[in-house]
Amino acid sequence: MNRVKIKFPDKIIFSTEVTISIADINYGGHLGNDKFLTLMHEARLRWFKSIGFKNEKDIVPPVGIIVADAAIQFKAEAFHGDILTIELAVENISRNSFDMLYKLMNQDRKLVALGKTGVVCFNYVEAKVAAIPGELVQYLK
Repeated sequence: MNRVKIKFPDKIIFSTEVTISIADINYGGHLGNDKFLTLMHEARLRWFKSIGFKNEKDIVPPVGIIVADAAIQFKAEAFHGDILTIELAVENISRNSFDMLYKLMNQDRKLVALGKTGVVCFNYVEAKVAAIPGELVQYLK
C-alpha cells in the first residue's frame, strides 16, 4: 500500500495553538482522525484573519477559497488537554491555487501529524475558479 508522504517546507507563514477539547476525543481515548481536518481549518481561518481577511469565503468578494483536496499523515496520538501548535506553510502557488501545509506538534514538540490542503480561489457569484486576488498573493510569497 502506498502511504501519504508530506514534506513540510522550511518557511513558516503562521503558527497558532489549539487546546484539544473533550469533543475532539474519539472512542479510543485520543484525538479523532476526523478532528484533524477541523484543526487544520481552524488554523487556516486564524491565518486569514491575522492577515486582515474576514473569512475564507470573502477574501476579496466575491472571491474566496474552496478546499479541493486534503491529506493527513498521522504520526502520534494527541489527548484531551494537549496543547497543539499548528504551523502553516504554502507551496505550489499557481494563478488560481496553492497548497497549504500544516505541522501539528504537541506541547512537548512531538510531531502529531502533517497535513496538506489544496486551496483554489473561487468566485462565489459566478460559481467558477478565479485568480488569486493580489491582496492575498503578497502573503503567499
